[in-house]
Amino acid sequence: MTGIARFIDHTRLKPETTPAEIRTLCREAKRFGFATVCVNSGYVPLAARLLKNSGVGVCSVVGFPLGATATPVKVAEARFAVRSGASEIDMVMNIGLFKAGVYKEVVADIKAVKKAAGKRVVKVIIETGLLSESEKVRAAKLVIEAGADFVKTSTGFGPGGATVEDVALLAGVVKGSIRIKAAGGIRTLAQAGALIAAGASRLGTSAGVAIVSEELKS
Repeated sequence: MTGIARFIDHTRLKPETTPAEIRTLCREAKRFGFATVCVNSGYVPLAARLLKNSGVGVCSVVGFPLGATATPVKVAEARFAVRSGASEIDMVMNIGLFKAGVYKEVVADIKAVKKAAGKRVVKVIIETGLLSESEKVRAAKLVIEAGADFVKTSTGFGPGGATVEDVALLAGVVKGSIRIKAAGGIRTLAQAGALIAAGASRLGTSAGVAIVSEELKS
């Protein structure tokens, strides 16, 4: 295990992802000691079976990537993921409701998924590329209010990914009350190190092997 590996959620979320690619993902996660693999909920049973007793967690996305799924559907997906072996849930905030200022419903949506997840870690993706600076601050505060464990920058499917500036901004808002996951466009060891230095304690990336390999060579 390398130093950077423990920060990484080794990720495969593209719609064309095959079972064979999930098997490779899990094999790599065990080899390098990543924190989790992050997969769509349909692949949680496979990933959980392959990673049993490995020390690598299984993270399932919920309401991904748009966040516009109805709350009962998000809850059902979270429950399925947990029953199937997920140790962490990455849900997408309802961005449209947030933009409309319907904050009570946004908080209720997060709380419902957190309740469904039980003791599992819940990370809330706020899709920073769609938000102004003041909206990023407000969104992070709502995530705290809702009782989630992490605020996460991006899905990787939106208009922009993780930036040092956004992570630093979020770190100033959460002040250690919850953690920060940076995701979207993280490809190099230098990027990863800068995001961790800015305040991220988890990184979501599909380039985990390349980043760890770069660290091993340095």
